Amino acid sequence: MKKIALIFGLLFCFTTTFSQQNEIDRKVEELLQKMTLEEKIGQLNQYSGDSEATGPITINPNKQSEIKNGLLGSMLNVKTVEHTQQFQELAMQSRLKIPLLFGLDVVHGYKTTFPIPLAEAASWDLEAIELSARVAAVETSASGIHWTFAPMVDISRDPRWGRVMEGAGEDTYLGSKIAYARVKGFQGNQLGDTDAVMACVKHFAAYGAAVGGRDYNSVDMSYRMLWETFLPPFKAALDAGAATFMNSFNDLNGIPATGNTYLQRDILKGKWNFKGFVVSDWGSIGEMIAHGYSKDSKEAALQAITAGSDMDMESNAYRNNLVELVKVNKVSLDVIDDAVRRILYKKFELGLFDDPFKFSNPERQKAALTNLEHTKAARAIASKSIVLLKNEKNILPLSKETKTIAFIGPMVKPKRINHGFWSIDLKDVDSTYIVSQWEGLERKVGKNTKLLYAKGCSVEGTDKSGFKEAIAVAKKADVVILSIGEAFNMSGEAKSRSTIQLPGVQEDLIKELQKTGKPIVILINAGRPLVFNWTAENMPTIVYTWWLGSEAGNAIADILFGDYNPSGKLPMTFPRTEGQIPIYYNHFNTGRPAIGEDKIYKSAYIDLPNSPQFPFGFGLSYTTFQYSDLKLSTQKIKSSEAIEVSFKLTNSGKFEGEEVVQLYLRDKVGCVVRPIKELKDFEKVKLAIGETKTITFIIDKSKLSFYNDKLEYISEAGEFDLMIGSSSEDIRLISNFELVQ
Repeated sequence: MKKIALIFGLLFCFTTTFSQQNEIDRKVEELLQKMTLEEKIGQLNQYSGDSEATGPITINPNKQSEIKNGLLGSMLNVKTVEHTQQFQELAMQSRLKIPLLFGLDVVHGYKTTFPIPLAEAASWDLEAIELSARVAAVETSASGIHWTFAPMVDISRDPRWGRVMEGAGEDTYLGSKIAYARVKGFQGNQLGDTDAVMACVKHFAAYGAAVGGRDYNSVDMSYRMLWETFLPPFKAALDAGAATFMNSFNDLNGIPATGNTYLQRDILKGKWNFKGFVVSDWGSIGEMIAHGYSKDSKEAALQAITAGSDMDMESNAYRNNLVELVKVNKVSLDVIDDAVRRILYKKFELGLFDDPFKFSNPERQKAALTNLEHTKAARAIASKSIVLLKNEKNILPLSKETKTIAFIGPMVKPKRINHGFWSIDLKDVDSTYIVSQWEGLERKVGKNTKLLYAKGCSVEGTDKSGFKEAIAVAKKADVVILSIGEAFNMSGEAKSRSTIQLPGVQEDLIKELQKTGKPIVILINAGRPLVFNWTAENMPTIVYTWWLGSEAGNAIADILFGDYNPSGKLPMTFPRTEGQIPIYYNHFNTGRPAIGEDKIYKSAYIDLPNSPQFPFGFGLSYTTFQYSDLKLSTQKIKSSEAIEVSFKLTNSGKFEGEEVVQLYLRDKVGCVVRPIKELKDFEKVKLAIGETKTITFIIDKSKLSFYNDKLEYISEAGEFDLMIGSSSEDIRLISNFELVQ
């Protein structure tokens, strides 16, 4: 009876959804019939608010009159209920009263700021990541905004690229899982709910592979690499129901993504049957002129709309050219109608035609922005995002009875820097809600602990005049905590760096403090993997804190004193030097693999190990974990079958803790060469002291398939190595099995 009830329930849901879709389709078609060509093309334009910009604004003194005349579809960078309502009221003066869509880059929180996305990826905690996006959606939607330009799901293997901070790192499998979770968090139960915002998956596609790690640069890769490594997170986001996509700035194999028919028409709207709409990145339609792909703005508009870019963000190419292009039969009205139809559908789905101001509620905005549960979530997720890189002398966790602590460094007392790049600047909200690292430590220690402070040096520059004070302060302390890193605005869009070493004289400060003989804990704040070889090799205690958001100070203090046992794992490989970049764990073996110290005529450097400073998936805990009793349900499977893999995980240390167990596979022989290992599953497991749990993974055809040189998604008979461990290099259990066709 339960099964029958479930079937009827599913049928009811499907029927209801189908009926709602038909009703929206009907309304869209009725409205299309009433619209002039100019009004249709108006829906394809997006302008930025006058006071904010995330790119070069095109000055348009007629913005308000165009809204009143129904010649604008969307605005971005308009924040708060008050401002969105003002512009929506203008739209309600238009002939057809078509509401505006308001979009904003809510990348890792609105008022409550969470860790940067790369840091959240280090948590490997999909529920936490979804919760982060959920809280962001609640605050964003309560502030009159319908749409966030997130998640960024670009895979990147180059930490010089500033936008690695905005994504999930180097791995396709992990990135796909996180993309799905973030879309679900942003969009909630359904679009139209007043606690949900439309997600915008970006940047379609391959932006993370920009040559030289230089933002906006070209990408040149095989289509097999595109399909196998870079597209899966986009497909995962689409499967989660993502409402919109954003194309990328880069050209892919010589064709700008904005004008790329293969990406937008053939893959996204064709093979994947995407029903939402595509927005350009900021000015990217007009930028096809600089690419050398379009001779002028008119040709850029023709190429972009033909390729499938539905909405023009800030370039004015559609506004200035599409009417004429339709009238001279260069662009078919069907193409225009398709783009308009997709945008109108989302406006109906959000319920904006029934109530254009449904998201503009001052009371709901106030409640959302003062919700203490959001603060608790930010603290918990920040703690989960911290990665313990070294703890050789077990200096951590610190005792709350420590008599004197010296807290030194340029990151200790500032507040807003903890937000990192892409945080929302709410001018009417002060920064008192942001917990500095000093405040977090001050709240944590006991009454008998004395805290001493010295800045030591700035993040950048060569001034060492503060060293003397820092050394004097360190000598008075029982333990030193040194908070250093890159400035918060050294990572993010247009923040590529050729050198990703610790900037300024910060590493010199570490060397001087080491001479005091005091136990030192290094905190590294950054938006990307940094190179810090001397520190990594000589300092016994290193904590990678990234940029953690509003609750940074509290989260760091929780880790330092053991109120939360660190559980983060690196989502990107940390190089020893820029010369190793791009560097990633799932590389090919080559015909001359470098094994051990043998470098003669091998694929190796003569002056550097091939291995990274810290590998993908790496992260320590205050406790230890034992892996044992690996079992496979069978050693041979057919493609229609699956293997059940189980093993025991035991907390063998002295603290309760969480371990991210990671399953890697290697296809030993293929019709195209396969990586030396690939992450195919993981689980975050919490264990009490001495507790043992049996962990189970299922390996089926989907985990054994890949793209061949004809872009066919296939599985092949053959042998596979199975590896389970604590990181991509720390493999604890090994077995093998065979796929037979």
